[in-house]
Amino acid sequence: MPDWKKQIAAKIALAKRGAPPSKPSADVRVPPGQKVVTNFPILDLGILPEIDKSNWTLRIYGLVENELQLGWDDFQALPQITDVSDFHCVTRWSKLDMQWDGVSARELLMQAGPLEHAHYVTLHAYDGYTTNLPLEALLDDDVIIAHSALGYPLTTAHGGPVRMVVPKRYAWKSAKWLKAIEVHEFDRPGFWETRGYHNEAFPFEEQRFTDDDY
Repeated sequence: MPDWKKQIAAKIALAKRGAPPSKPSADVRVPPGQKVVTNFPILDLGILPEIDKSNWTLRIYGLVENELQLGWDDFQALPQITDVSDFHCVTRWSKLDMQWDGVSARELLMQAGPLEHAHYVTLHAYDGYTTNLPLEALLDDDVIIAHSALGYPLTTAHGGPVRMVVPKRYAWKSAKWLKAIEVHEFDRPGFWETRGYHNEAFPFEEQRFTDDDY
């Protein structure tokens, strides 16, 4: 089993010591403290789950009118979209103009039909990871449940077969290896949020940590 305490401490240290760009960026798309990269870095908890598309499922449950349980063929049969957005990691890198292909999160949630008192979601991943968001954050038109990036199917290292992409938040909110979306009434901090990361995670407000001394 991974040494979680050491891995968590290392990731927090990496995020805090990451150097900002040497010159202020004139591109308002780049949040403060971020450096634009051309590669696509890989960060995770040290677990790469083995997921076969033949038994992959995505469940949407909780405070919904219609619980959904989708297999791979069901997911592929949904209306497919392409979205281009910028991707910002709390460890201080940003990759611009990321192309994602998949299914609109809003479309899928509307099929499930959140109940009136549904206000938050928890994203559950196949490696046991969780992260939390307001329900309304998943209703933006740029939020996508992606199976492909930059024209290619997502590799396991990048969260394949399917990951969530929430461009307006730091990337830890874009859960890899998406397994389920749980809809509930009250907020429930996820894996990183209970370990000192900011609950909201807006890059342009540099909402990295809840406590600078963490």
